[in-house]
This record gives sequence, C-alpha cells and structure tokens, in this order.
Amino acid sequence: MKGRATIILDVGKSLAKLSLWSPGGALIERCTRANLRVAAGTYAALDAAGIEAWVGETLRDFARRADVGAIVPVGHGAAAAIIRGDRLACPPLDYEDALPPELRAAYESLRDDFAETGSPCLPDGLNLGAQLFRLEALDPSLAQGTQILPWAQYWSWRLCGVAASEVTSLGCHTDLWHPVAGTPSRLAERRGWAKRLAPLRRAGEVLGTLTPAWAARTGLPADTEVHCGLHDSNAALLAARGFAEIAGQESTILSTGTWFVAMRSPRDAASLDRSRLDEARDCLINVDAWGKPIPSARFMGGREIETLIGLDTRRIAIGPDQPALLAALPKVLASGAMALPSFAPGFGPFPKARGRWTAEPADPVQRRAAVSLYAALVADASLELVGTQERLLIEGRFAEGQVFVRALAALRPDLRIYIGKAHNDVSYGALRLLDAALPPAEALELVEPLGADLAPYRDRWRQETQQMEDAA
Repeated sequence: MKGRATIILDVGKSLAKLSLWSPGGALIERCTRANLRVAAGTYAALDAAGIEAWVGETLRDFARRADVGAIVPVGHGAAAAIIRGDRLACPPLDYEDALPPELRAAYESLRDDFAETGSPCLPDGLNLGAQLFRLEALDPSLAQGTQILPWAQYWSWRLCGVAASEVTSLGCHTDLWHPVAGTPSRLAERRGWAKRLAPLRRAGEVLGTLTPAWAARTGLPADTEVHCGLHDSNAALLAARGFAEIAGQESTILSTGTWFVAMRSPRDAASLDRSRLDEARDCLINVDAWGKPIPSARFMGGREIETLIGLDTRRIAIGPDQPALLAALPKVLASGAMALPSFAPGFGPFPKARGRWTAEPADPVQRRAAVSLYAALVADASLELVGTQERLLIEGRFAEGQVFVRALAALRPDLRIYIGKAHNDVSYGALRLLDAALPPAEALELVEPLGADLAPYRDRWRQETQQMEDAA
C-alpha cells in the first residue's frame, strides 16, 4: 500500500527471514531464525509451529517500528501444506527426509516425463509430488476433504485465511505442473491433486487482510494487506530484472544460499532450447511470475560449503576475511589442492560423484579459498548446462565472496558478471510485485576477474570428476 511500510516474510530451508521496508524501498529492520526439523511420527517435518511463533513475536516488534500496509510471503520450492478447514491436516514434510525404498519405486513409476513437466527425478522429497504420495500412503484420509498449498501460500493463508496456489511455486521441480501448457501435470490430474490445489492466484495479488486474530497478536493494522507471494528463487529473478543492466536482455541470475540456482532469462522464445537441459544433472524448468518457462540448473552449494569448511558459511563471504582469502589462492593453485564434487551426493551437475579432496589444505584460510574455488567450478558447470550468455548477476549470501565471484569471472570471460547487494535481493524482488518501478537500493557492481589463468586447474578438475562419475 503506497505510503506505508511493507514486510517480506521469507521462509527458506535453512533460515526464516523477516524484513521491514520503507515505502521507498529502504531496509528498516531484518531478523532471521534458524529453522529446525521436528519429529512427526515416521517422518521428519518442518517446524511450522516454531516458525509461526517467531513470526508473531517479530511482527509485533515491527508494528512498533512502522505503519505497515502489506506483507508478501516468499518460500522455498520443496514444501507444501495440506490443510483441512482452518488447520494443518498433517505436519509439512521436510524434503531431506528420504522416502522408504518401496514408496520411492512406486512413485517413480507414476511420474510424467521430464520433457513434459521440466521436473527432474530428484532425491528424497525434492519433488513435491513425492511428498504428497508419501503422506497419502501414511494417511489415505488426506486425499479427501483437504486442500494443498505451496509453502509461500501456506503463510499467506495463515495470515489472512485465504487459500491460494501460485505458478512460481507450482512450477519448480514439483512434478505437479506443465510449464509450457500452464496447467497441472497429468500426474496431478490422475492423483486428484489438481482438484485439491488451492485456487490459482497471481504472485502480487492481494488475497485479503490480516485476520482479527493476527492483528491482535501482532499489533499490526487490521487493514494490512496480505499478498499471495512466490517462490524464493523467482523473487531473486524479479529482483535481477529490476536492474537496467539486466532488464529485458539475455541474462542469467545465480541465486546463492542453501541452494545455488542458475535461472536463465532467454532473449526470446527462439533462443530457448529445452533439449539441452539434462535431467540427470539437476537441470529443470522453473516458471516465472508471468508463467514463462525459465531454464534452470541447481546444486546445493551452501550445504556443501558448510560441509567442507566446518564453519559458519559466512566465513566464505564476510568482508574482513576477503583479503586473506584472495592472498591464499595462489598457494592453493600452486599446491594443486582441489575439492572434487559432490559433497551433497545426488544433487547438482555431478550427482554420481562422491566428494573428496585431492590434497586437503592444512591451513584453514587456504581451505576456505579452495572451497570458494570449488563453488565457482560447480557454478561454471551449471551455467553451461542452461546455456548462459552475455551477462550474469550473482545474488544472495555468497555474492560478496571475492574468490568465488572473481574466480567465476575468470572462468567465464565471455560474460559480464555483476553482483548485487547480498541478503536483500529476494526481498527486493518481492517488493517489485507491489511496485515494478521501484528502483534498486544500490547499483550493481561489475566483477573483476582474477588475474590467474584457471583453465589448467579447471581442466584437471573436470577430468578427475569425470573419472569419478564413470567409475560410479
């Protein structure tokens, strides 16, 4: 609502984030909460109750900070809520909880082809259809008298009481959507899920205002509008399109967090070649907020970095550490220290490879520099898979990692590579749903490539990776 502040609720896999923005798009406050897994009988669930309690407390604080007129939810793409009436029918499943082998085999026999849905067959519960299939096997009554809400729209429903679905949330490796036709998939029709999906609404559409209970709980104005919301990587794509260097041009956005997601915006439909997307290498088709197919590739970069350095992942990108990491890189290259994929087996462009070090640096700074270079090499492979051309924007919490972004620029001299302000790009994209003309708070920064020739290092890395995959 013009002249009033906006709240972005961003419920990712690792973190839940709430940010408060002025009418002109300036950040007033930002709070985060680490998400937990909770036990739900025979499966691990998302901590919906814990997140909601934190949201209530934080919104009460925000209500004291500004006159709020709107809330926009954002969510990761591998979660859904099944509701019955005004409550959850079952706890939302955590996608990292593996399906029992017999259920996995049964589900895979039912899936539609990748060529139709753009959804690769992913491990665990990363295909939303696999989660629904598992939950209905545990409790067949879930197939009757319930509605299915994507994760972002679960939160809009909690806040305003209006149930909705939305295309960016349905069109991200769910198995539930046909991205070219713009309709539910044949699998969703056969299983009855299409009929149970909450009504389709646009991402920026106002679903309603805060329920009286939430207004009383938070102290926010009763007329605070709740928007439908969208998938987090698609919010980052919207943010990228707000920059003059990117808008309306051939470009790719690389969103970095728990997942690194490369999403290419082709110049026109003729330049979109879906046949080059490799289902076996974690390629997929996302759908943007206007229903346009977006070729994409992903890997679990944040999780791999955490595994490799054994520290808070901010130690890759935190400002004071950057000079030391850059200074350590020549020693890494000279020693031949190299991390080979994948430290999140089953994901990314090298899903069959099992991660290992060729020579693990003993020095912790050199180790972090080597891990930053590893992330750049995997990102480079993902960009090739989607056919990235001309320009790339890196956003998210690793965009300030100088070894990572400058190594990637050295590996891809054909691209103009930019970085956006870390942490706020998803929020800026969500804000653009309300005001497409909203200018970005800060200009993009053109990345200067590293001076080192990384081609020999990359060639060796790819050769050894290929040997591992061939042997798998």
